[in-house]
Amino acid sequence: MVSVRAEAAGAAARAEAPQVPAETPVQIKEFGAITKIDFSPEPPYNYAVTASSRIHVYGRYSQEPIKTFSRFKDTAYCATYRQDGRLLVAGSEDGAVQLFDVTGRAPLRQFDGHSKAVHMVDFTADKYRILSGADDYTTKLWDIPNSTEILSFSEHTDYVRCGCASKLNADLLVTGSYDHTVKMFDARVKKSVLTVEHGQPVESVLLFPSGGLLVSAGGRYVKVWDILKGGQLLVSLRNHHKTVTCLCLSSSGQRLLSGSLDRKVKVYSTTSYKVVHSFDYAASILSLALSREDETIVVGMTNGVLSVKHRKPEAKKDPFPRRRRPAYRTFVRGKNYMKKQDDVLVSRPLKTYLQTYDRDLKSFQVSKALDRVLQPRFRVKQPEVTVAVIQELNRRGTLSNALAGRDEKQLSIILSFLIRHLAEPRFAPVLINVAEMVIDIYLPVIGQSPVIDKQFLVLQELVEKEISYQGQLLEALGMMDMLFATMIRKESTSVFDKSNGVSREQEQDSSSMSV
Repeated sequence: MVSVRAEAAGAAARAEAPQVPAETPVQIKEFGAITKIDFSPEPPYNYAVTASSRIHVYGRYSQEPIKTFSRFKDTAYCATYRQDGRLLVAGSEDGAVQLFDVTGRAPLRQFDGHSKAVHMVDFTADKYRILSGADDYTTKLWDIPNSTEILSFSEHTDYVRCGCASKLNADLLVTGSYDHTVKMFDARVKKSVLTVEHGQPVESVLLFPSGGLLVSAGGRYVKVWDILKGGQLLVSLRNHHKTVTCLCLSSSGQRLLSGSLDRKVKVYSTTSYKVVHSFDYAASILSLALSREDETIVVGMTNGVLSVKHRKPEAKKDPFPRRRRPAYRTFVRGKNYMKKQDDVLVSRPLKTYLQTYDRDLKSFQVSKALDRVLQPRFRVKQPEVTVAVIQELNRRGTLSNALAGRDEKQLSIILSFLIRHLAEPRFAPVLINVAEMVIDIYLPVIGQSPVIDKQFLVLQELVEKEISYQGQLLEALGMMDMLFATMIRKESTSVFDKSNGVSREQEQDSSSMSV
């Protein structure tokens, strides 16, 4: 059977692409038809491009390869990164599977066992085994440390052109073949455990990250299968006009992409499986890949052109925009300015901002205003604010309404505030009235909470002590009043005596003169 992945005739020289903005698609010319593109799962997220007899590694924004692997005797296929991004495996036309270190050039391992071209390779979930499928109808499992063949499956009856290994279970392997079937193999039982009939030569397969859904592409169809239900067909999509050659899944799993020989890339929603977007290209598409977080889409075509398209970065809106401040020269401009006689000073009235409790008072939310000033930053650090709001509520006649309806915690806060500040002379006139209201309101509930009862007892002792101090002060004040009154009487008497003495001496002098 003739493969749809036909290489472009002849090798073309590499064309240097001009520098373009990141949002404009970049066109890079390769040496032949691009059969596979794979992004590294680790930073800096380079991608490997397999074309002709070479593997080129590109940076995400570079237009020239940063590394090249060319140790192939014939055409190379399906270069794939390992999960840690350190190793790269690829198949070839001569049936060999080669393993490369991304920092080197020569292959670390070469696995020989296939008799025909190897079009599919992948790493298992444990990172120590390699899956390969070839045109000799076989699928093999290789051990990396020992460079040996572990298993070989020969259940397909035609070319094995696609496949993948489960990322959740290292023993589950999926392959697609030109015999129209997709098989899932289990390395533990050494045979296939699931087979689904696609109906067309299968060109690409992929597993969802959850491992419960399988997608196959071949002919004009893209089909989704439910593995957990024994391979039940969920949906069959027929949106392309020619053979579908490649599949790709977005990072979030919410979008499924398919590329086709009809030069289109279709984007499906994985919730409704409807086409939500479509991209047009200049030639038939053989491969595609998405970068991490779906920032870059790379498409390889039969004419050897690699199309790299970057998504426009979304402008981030500052949720709290900062107010632009005047420049330094604005302040320096008038530093040495001398006021003239005709100058007029224009002043702007300063806008006053109300406190939160003032806003509550303005909107007649008396309980809310009292709650705000009973918060620690007011009742501990600024008790005068709390007392002022209480006094305002008392003036309005709504203090009892604000105090009523409190639970145990809120009542405990009010009693603690009264106990702490009731004895202060500046607060006593207001807080004594508050204490009377609290007792009148919550007298029926005394005995239901030991905490509140204890606070009421402390408040009672405090009031009794204060009454005792007031009585002693009144006694002292009465004694001082008596002393002051006595001193005033003595002074008035002495003045009167002095005046009488003067008059008597004057009388004696006048009588002597008369004699």
